[in-house]
Amino acid sequence: MSDFKTIRDLLDGGAENAPAIGAPDRDMLDYAGLRALADSSVARLNELGVGRNDRVAIVLPNSAEMAAAFVAIGCGATTAPLNPAYRQEEFDFYLDDLKARALVVEQGSKSPAIAAAAERNIPVVTLVADENGPAGQFRLEGKSAGAAQNGGMAKADDVALILHTSGTTSRPKIVPLTQQNVTASARHISVSLNLSADDRCMNIMPLFHIHGLIAAVLSSLDAGASVHCAPGFNALRVFGWLDEIKPSWYTAVPTMHQAILSRANRNADSVERARNNLRLVRSSSSSLPPQVMKELEDTFDVPVVEAYGMTEAAHQMACNPLPPAVRKPGSVGIAAGPEVAIMDETESNLLAIGQTGE
Repeated sequence: MSDFKTIRDLLDGGAENAPAIGAPDRDMLDYAGLRALADSSVARLNELGVGRNDRVAIVLPNSAEMAAAFVAIGCGATTAPLNPAYRQEEFDFYLDDLKARALVVEQGSKSPAIAAAAERNIPVVTLVADENGPAGQFRLEGKSAGAAQNGGMAKADDVALILHTSGTTSRPKIVPLTQQNVTASARHISVSLNLSADDRCMNIMPLFHIHGLIAAVLSSLDAGASVHCAPGFNALRVFGWLDEIKPSWYTAVPTMHQAILSRANRNADSVERARNNLRLVRSSSSSLPPQVMKELEDTFDVPVVEAYGMTEAAHQMACNPLPPAVRKPGSVGIAAGPEVAIMDETESNLLAIGQTGE
């Protein structure tokens, strides 16, 4: 398994006819199709004046098209996914802060992001989904602003993804992540979960968040596996998706896990069928209560793997290992990619094993 330095290189790892991106009730987009989509999307963006390190705000609903757009656009520009539920004043702030080169919205969108972009003379690029094609297939339409200054596929040190995090400040701050950052994180997650081309991820995480983008989408593609994108999280529909997608794993935040558990008894048949397919359940983005971990493991009869991540670190920093290694409920696990150290809170000195710090 080679280490990929760019998102486009990562796509080359999947078998040509193997499924890559899917959605409930739709045909799968295979790796050959995803590679072709990436190549055509980058070429089209270059025609529209968008190239490497140009920031492209993406405002799309959770969908296979959103996952595919993140991947395809990220092969040749800097993606900046934004929450489609933002109000116009929020889009005003984010588009200003990003200094966006373009805004991508779906065909027929009424998003207030369009008005915010118009006020700033930011070109709007329309994503037109292929209604007769597989999940995630699309084309980009817009007015040319002249050829891109830096066209072609992104390099390892180019910025692939920009997200905002409140982090340690009251004002959201920009976090730029390079191609090498995001592909390395995808690899760390893939290795931690022992993903293979046979795995099927059910994504219920929002795709404007680092958790869904890296842990669900890119880690699956790193392994040559498939990711199946639900239209957001809905506890009433999860069990139907489990039946249809037959995932080998899913990743979520603790509140989602708790919502799933609250309806598990009413969907006992689906739970029993899911037990035949699931290999693991992953949890991240906030602390998973030990009792919830136990309930999940009892319900689905698979190990629950808790991980710790930060946007600034391209998501995963630590992860509990899979059995037969020891997992510790309530713990973030062991370093899983980046080097991790515990320091004291005042002098920033590295601490010895057993000492308390942060």
